[in-house]
Amino acid sequence: MSNPFWSPALAGLEPYVPGEQPRGRKLIKLNTNENPYPPSPRIREALADPALVQALRRYPDPESADLCAAIATQYGVESDQVFVGNGSDEVLAHSFYSFFRHDEPLLFPDITYSFYPVYCQLYGIDYRTPALRDDFSIAVEDYAGPAAGAILPNPNAPSGRCLSLDEIEKLLQLQPERVVAIDEAYIAFSGERGGDSAISLIDRYPNLLVIQTLSKSHALAGLRLGFALGQKHLIEGLNRTKNSFNSYPIDSVAQRLAVAAIGDGGHLAESCNRVVATRERVAAALAELDFEVVPSRANFLLASPGTMDAEALYLALRERDILVRHFNKPRLAGYLRISIGTDEEMDQLLAAVREIQTAQGTSQTR
Repeated sequence: MSNPFWSPALAGLEPYVPGEQPRGRKLIKLNTNENPYPPSPRIREALADPALVQALRRYPDPESADLCAAIATQYGVESDQVFVGNGSDEVLAHSFYSFFRHDEPLLFPDITYSFYPVYCQLYGIDYRTPALRDDFSIAVEDYAGPAAGAILPNPNAPSGRCLSLDEIEKLLQLQPERVVAIDEAYIAFSGERGGDSAISLIDRYPNLLVIQTLSKSHALAGLRLGFALGQKHLIEGLNRTKNSFNSYPIDSVAQRLAVAAIGDGGHLAESCNRVVATRERVAAALAELDFEVVPSRANFLLASPGTMDAEALYLALRERDILVRHFNKPRLAGYLRISIGTDEEMDQLLAAVREIQTAQGTSQTR
């Protein structure tokens, strides 16, 4: 599709397609990896502050100083090692522009966050996609050689598999002259308080950029707040790009609410632990229903429904008002990505799967 008023570059873009956001129907929404539990109660307290309304007549702090300080305190870094953006997608977009526009190709997995090739297309970045292993794990040794850098989600999406810190260090050492971005959108679900986070490596590796979001772990997808952590020179680069695009990306309300949420570590741990417990229970239940379930360290599961057709199951679940994600792409067409909802929602999913299996005569419960 094109238009005579569009530039040639715009006509050639293939935009990212987000997960379905239903309107007007009450559905069990397990297709966009949102947190099923409410955000910190401190959010409500912050919203009740009359000063919040008064602040709206002024421009927000362009440096988000209080928010950067809160993030720095929470993650044990300095404020000048923090960059904040309007969701981690904006942080990623600025990172692609700032660090990956070189003559060599950017490296990221062949099965990963589907926004990465969109950014490459938008900014004219060549890229190469090393294939995941058959078990959907990343082979770090494939990221050696001349490159514009590398970006990996950890845990990866949509597989949910997680690299160890030793493997991330190996990757950083394979690309010492280029930025390696570790996209940790789901790291809070990977272990004890995100124990696999690469943040602990920042002071030792000047080429490491760690990107996180409040959308998943803090249940603030509607707020749109993400951040990057790295050595000062990388943060300066991101700010240089941001201030050439939009000096005020984080509004006053978002800054204050994010500070409130980040300070409530107890709520974060409780919420993530509940999701992890449900994830493990549902993974075991799906395996009993003859699904092949990829081991996940995220708040979703990638699962192949045995002898059932994955797309047919996706459609059958949708008819029962349950949304999951089906990717009609090579190596993924036989799988569904299932976000972890509440225990009640997941029980309804499992019941629906059993019902569909029985109707199709494919039940193979072990």
